[in-house]
Amino acid sequence: METKIVTKLESLSKKIKNLKTKGKKIVQCHGVFDVLHLGHIKHFKTAKSLGDILIVTVTADQYVNKGPNRPIFELQKRMEMLSSLDSVDIVFPNFSSNAVDALKIVKPDIYCKGKEYRDHSLDSSGQITKESKFVKNYGGKIFYTTDEIFSSSKIINQSGFNLNNLQKKFLLDLKKNVRNRFFPKKIIDNYDNLKILVIGESIIDDYVACETLGKSGKEPVLVLRDIESKQFLGGALSIANNLANFSRDITLISALGEKKEFSKMINDNLNKSIKKKFILKKNSSTILKKRYVDNINHTKIFGVYTINDEPLNKDSEIKFHNLIKKEIVKADLVIVSDYGHGLISKKTADFILKKSKFLAINAQLNAANVGHHTISMYKGADLVIINENEMRHELRNKVDEKEKLIKLLSKNLKSKYTVVTSGNHGSTLYIRSKNKILKCPAFASKVRDKVGTGDTMLASLALSIYKKDNVYFSMLFSALAAAQNIQFMANSKTLNKVNIIKSLESYLK
Repeated sequence: METKIVTKLESLSKKIKNLKTKGKKIVQCHGVFDVLHLGHIKHFKTAKSLGDILIVTVTADQYVNKGPNRPIFELQKRMEMLSSLDSVDIVFPNFSSNAVDALKIVKPDIYCKGKEYRDHSLDSSGQITKESKFVKNYGGKIFYTTDEIFSSSKIINQSGFNLNNLQKKFLLDLKKNVRNRFFPKKIIDNYDNLKILVIGESIIDDYVACETLGKSGKEPVLVLRDIESKQFLGGALSIANNLANFSRDITLISALGEKKEFSKMINDNLNKSIKKKFILKKNSSTILKKRYVDNINHTKIFGVYTINDEPLNKDSEIKFHNLIKKEIVKADLVIVSDYGHGLISKKTADFILKKSKFLAINAQLNAANVGHHTISMYKGADLVIINENEMRHELRNKVDEKEKLIKLLSKNLKSKYTVVTSGNHGSTLYIRSKNKILKCPAFASKVRDKVGTGDTMLASLALSIYKKDNVYFSMLFSALAAAQNIQFMANSKTLNKVNIIKSLESYLK
């Protein structure tokens, strides 16, 4: 018996050509189809009744934007489930983020969608409008079924297929603490007109993929052979890039080396809408953090930093201060990520604190600044984000419970909102005015590289907290943003607004 699953484009094209030559009317359905349910069965039966041949194109795993831990079933298993249905004639994988590419291949007489897509404005991705336009342009028709709607995401969330107990509890608490239904697209679109100022060091992350050759023949040294090097924007550059996917008005104030190293790479990779304000740091190069990575399992072997972490000289600090003075009065939200590499002095920090309408801060500890960098010079910031190890180092306390320490840190810093991140244990938010602690579990399912995850969380959480969104929503938004970042090496990908919205919609069903 001929299989219904077709994996090669040439084979599908040949089948479609033969069917059309015979005058067969082709109907196409498209989707993820993660958990097959009654809604799908009815939808396919209706679709098949509209023509002679029903082709179902299926989104490949890497393009599923339903949130971490999705899809539940890998592509091959989803296609096998669909091929078992009598109403389905051909199943084909779509290695693309949208259905337009699948439609270009099939060009069905009728493209069939559920009734929930009839109102295009309700589709957060905006894809149905593009799909409809494409179908009409080549002379096809789009048909919306009237069958009962079931949600795979809702079924999955309620059954707990993709959630651990902490995640289920958090989502239940979220739904208990909101009065009205959430519309994530509307909430996140509301960030678009925010005027945001980002201040911090510009960092280039250089990842050198290596093959391990073994021990040197003459010395007790591990020998590696470098294969390829990839460079990514890091530090304040990556924060600004992520924010530019949510707001149209981003200003970045930072420093480059006096010879402007990597300036072309920065210009080529920084979102064009970002207003860049750079000073040149004397006797310094642009900060380069090189990490040597095993080419097979992608684990880091060791790192080398090219950095001058001396404070700015007097002239440079005046230029830096004047840039901030000019831009900070325009900003609704100021985001500072201080890596302790000599860019921001106590005097500058005091000025930022005094002039910011809303200040979100992350003062990170790293191998270059342990022992002399502290978040305490940002007393009075509205939102503080800190790693649990950094908090314990700040408070010189490694034994007391996290909840006790976060309250102490908030009291010391006089911060309105304090967030402590704890890796795969999630994050904890303390609201000082309400003496309220909220714990949010991690939602990442694929951990590739933790570099940049804290910055991603800072950017997303600052947006939502500033806008006074429900704090449960804010924490989920930032957790999903962190989960999206951590599955890629360094900051090789910026946050995808549509994918974040789709993930939120999936979890809030």
